[in-house]
Amino acid sequence: MSIEQSQSTQTRGKEHHRYHATVRKKDQLRTDTLSLDAERMYKRQVSTLLSILSGIYGADRLVLKAGKLEALAAMRSDKLEDQVLALQRIVFEDPTIETPPALGSIPKILDEIQEEIADIVARKTVEDAIEKKIAERMQKKHEEYLREIRMQVLEEENGGSESPQTLKKLANLEKLAKRSLRKSVLEVIRPRNLSEVVGQDLAIKALLTKLASPFPQHVLLYGPPGVGKTTVARLVLEEAKRMKHSPFKKDAPFVEVDGTTLRWDPRDVTNPLLGSVHDPIYQGARRELAEGSVPEPKLGLVTEAHGGVLFIDEIAELDPLLQNKLLKVLEDKRVFFDSSYYDSDDPRVPKYIRKIFEEGAPADFVLIGATTRDPEEVSPALRSRCAEVFFDPL
Repeated sequence: MSIEQSQSTQTRGKEHHRYHATVRKKDQLRTDTLSLDAERMYKRQVSTLLSILSGIYGADRLVLKAGKLEALAAMRSDKLEDQVLALQRIVFEDPTIETPPALGSIPKILDEIQEEIADIVARKTVEDAIEKKIAERMQKKHEEYLREIRMQVLEEENGGSESPQTLKKLANLEKLAKRSLRKSVLEVIRPRNLSEVVGQDLAIKALLTKLASPFPQHVLLYGPPGVGKTTVARLVLEEAKRMKHSPFKKDAPFVEVDGTTLRWDPRDVTNPLLGSVHDPIYQGARRELAEGSVPEPKLGLVTEAHGGVLFIDEIAELDPLLQNKLLKVLEDKRVFFDSSYYDSDDPRVPKYIRKIFEEGAPADFVLIGATTRDPEEVSPALRSRCAEVFFDPL
């Protein structure tokens, strides 16, 4: 190769190098221009994502969250990499992410952030729906509670669960009760004190002796109908209250019940004489007790007569099993209740219910039973626990 050919080849090589350098420079310039456009696009995307987060958490909470995750400074930076880093820490709640992402990885990271924000929005939507239901349920319960309180107040003011209809019916009954063609003969001749009782001096004296003493006895009164057994028993109690040595207080009750109409359930579902237990499921305890599976004791006439006299007319007509239960109460001077629903360790059991189940209800009274039957027709167990007083036929 000649010198001229060598120089020509070198010249062409230099020109080719200059051409490619120019092309590369133009390509690099074109690439830089696209990067600037992409950066502006990504910054707008980051700004939009921050606005969405602000809507989810609220502006103030978002700032607090960013400060807690050490992302506040990066979030306020002008650099795209820092802003994306702030988004990563806030969205993924990870303050250990320290290195700002490379520009080439930003699109992929923003996609991941968008997916996570979508999950956050979905969770928040579900949580908001649940909270709404909870709020509605609480509002409903609150309204029910207020209605119950109002009903209780009205019952206390009206003396019971009255309504205009029930009060109207009561007024009609009272109006009918005032109408009478003539007074009952018994109302006219019924004695008002013991001195007015005729023909029963021995019975009165015997009953007063049994009742008006420091240690009163249970008594059985024998006699035909209409001789004044109930009236004398009531008047003798009033007389006994006035005696100094009498155990009866001035407010001692006289509870009267008819043995022929007294009904009870052997399962103690209902027992007006001794009392019963309303279980929360089958017998329907009060709502506030039933909701806590707490049984509700219902006290009977034996507790109502505590400290006074329980008068049972036609006592011989009582069911023999009920008589035996009554005799047990006379011995214990208390009546005890039992329920498979009662749990002594349950803190929801009210104190008065716990006391009744554990100690029993007081039932210290004097029993006066009246009967028209002959003594041999009365239960021997009952007779053995009672003194006997006989009223003469009139």
